[in-house]
Amino acid sequence: MTESDKQTTTSKQTTKKTAAASAASKARQSTDKATAPATETARAAAAKTDEAASAARTGAQRAADVTSTAAHTAAKSVETGRQAIVSASGQVAAGARTAWTVLSHRKIVAAGVGAGLTALSAASYAAGRRAERHTQGPITRMIGGRI
Repeated sequence: MTESDKQTTTSKQTTKKTAAASAASKARQSTDKATAPATETARAAAAKTDEAASAARTGAQRAADVTSTAAHTAAKSVETGRQAIVSASGQVAAGARTAWTVLSHRKIVAAGVGAGLTALSAASYAAGRRAERHTQGPITRMIGGRI
C-alpha cells in the first residue's frame, strides 16, 4: 500500500470512529432527553411515597395513641365498676348480717317488743287518768265530792 492509501484508510477509520463517537454521543443525549422525564417522574413518585409513608406513620401513631387512651379509659371504668360492686356487696352483706342477727335472736326481740308495748300502754293509761282529773277544793275532797 502506498502512503496515500494508508492515509485514506486511516482517515476513513478516524472518520468511522468519529462518526461512531458522535452517534454514541447523540444517542446518549437522546437517551438522557428521553429518560429525563421518567427520572423526574421517578423522583416525584419517590417523594410522594416518602410523604405517604410519613403520613401513614403519623396516622399509625395517632391510632396507637387513641387505642392506648381507650384502653386506659376502659381500665379505669372497669376499676370503678369493680369498686361499686364491692361496695354494694358490702352493704348487702351488712344487711344480711343484721337480718340474721334479728332472726337468730327473735325470741329476745319479741320479748323486748312486748315489754316496750306494755310500758307504752301503762304510761298512756297513767297520763290519761291524770289528764281526766279535775281540780277540787279541800272540802270537796274531804267529803268525796258528794256536795
